[in-house]
Amino acid sequence: MVSWWNRKRAAQLAAAWLASRNPKNASGERLQLDDVSPELDVYLGQAAYLQLSMYETMGRAGAAAPTLSGRLVTGVLATTALERHRTIVAEIERIGQDPAELMAPHREAIDRFLERTSGADWYESMLTGYVTAGILNDLFDSLLRSLPIDVRQRLRTVFDAREEAAVVEELTAHIEDDPRVGSRLAMWGRRLVGDTLLVARSALASHAREDQSRLEPVWTELIAAHSRRKDALGLTA
Repeated sequence: MVSWWNRKRAAQLAAAWLASRNPKNASGERLQLDDVSPELDVYLGQAAYLQLSMYETMGRAGAAAPTLSGRLVTGVLATTALERHRTIVAEIERIGQDPAELMAPHREAIDRFLERTSGADWYESMLTGYVTAGILNDLFDSLLRSLPIDVRQRLRTVFDAREEAAVVEELTAHIEDDPRVGSRLAMWGRRLVGDTLLVARSALASHAREDQSRLEPVWTELIAAHSRRKDALGLTA
């Protein structure tokens, strides 16, 4: 179980890196992840359950969309997550493992995470899908570099950002119509980061999770990409 101290620490670290927004760091050295990457079955099980959970979360959120276009974009988020889930499950089956067994150890923590970040309404749920999926997809895409080459080649496009343009267009239209939506989403986005970084940390090798010298470059790259996503919406990270 994740302790409150860990949650508080993750939020503090996220706030510090977000506040710095150092452009030099944002374009810095690519991550060297060999020493922090988990075992293949852990990677695949967690990635598969995250995508399945995101699909279910976005599917439920769509019914509350204030416009038909919003409902359609929420559907894009849901179906994209389901496509990713199916691709990862196919990889699990290819290596001779049972998808349900590999996903099961991650269920409780991810369910708690999604409960905390579900959002009070459609706007917050959409930002959750954009922010949390963006950060975690970036991480799992980076971790691909340390996987066996055949797995890496088969999954090389699974964590792309195919859905983000539609989300940005839809949310930007709502923010322009009502600036109060933007202010509220900026606050919600900052709240999401700490919890999301905890899930990101749990995706790394267990021996590296408390080693800040190893984790800081991981967070630096993830936060730089997160900041660019928030900038695309005209929100301050």
